[in-house]
Amino acid sequence: MLKCSFIEGPILHRLKYGKGRGQNLAKAVGMKFNKNRNIIDATAGLGYDSFILASLGAKVTLIERSQKIHELLQNGIDEGISFGGEIEKIINRMELLFGDSKDILPKLTPEVIMIDTMYKDRKKTALVKNNMRLVREIVGPDSDYIELLKVALNCAKNRVVLKQPRYAEPIKEIRKCSHQILGKTIRYDIFMTN
Repeated sequence: MLKCSFIEGPILHRLKYGKGRGQNLAKAVGMKFNKNRNIIDATAGLGYDSFILASLGAKVTLIERSQKIHELLQNGIDEGISFGGEIEKIINRMELLFGDSKDILPKLTPEVIMIDTMYKDRKKTALVKNNMRLVREIVGPDSDYIELLKVALNCAKNRVVLKQPRYAEPIKEIRKCSHQILGKTIRYDIFMTN
């Protein structure tokens, strides 16, 4: 059963041992030293990347257009607030919106926009983690992610960060990214907009 929780499981391990601002996610959004960011997670999913960024001091607005995933995420947020302590403090830096980011982004003044699309078919034979498979079944393919990326590039004041598999093909329909941050399995394509 799919569940969003910020008080148990792998997210707590990532919170405790994730290398803080030295991790690739934090570098990709530009969280250097004492620089906090106002970030929009335009494809929130279960919100784990947003939670990590909020734990590092960022103010994160999460946008999710799938009603089912939005409900799961809201339940996880409510559970985390009820849990109290440090988890509640982190979640208080997160704001959840329901709707299509393509429509919402132009109404906001985002500094950084993060996009994590539902990846296309993988070349590897290993299965993705169970939670991500379940999310993909609910959300389906992000067939309009290029349109979303174009909207984001017009709205972000500082940068757009596209999270993809490390060996994903470059997107031909948009300009080349400014730089990349490579992990073992994930690649962050960073598009500077300022």
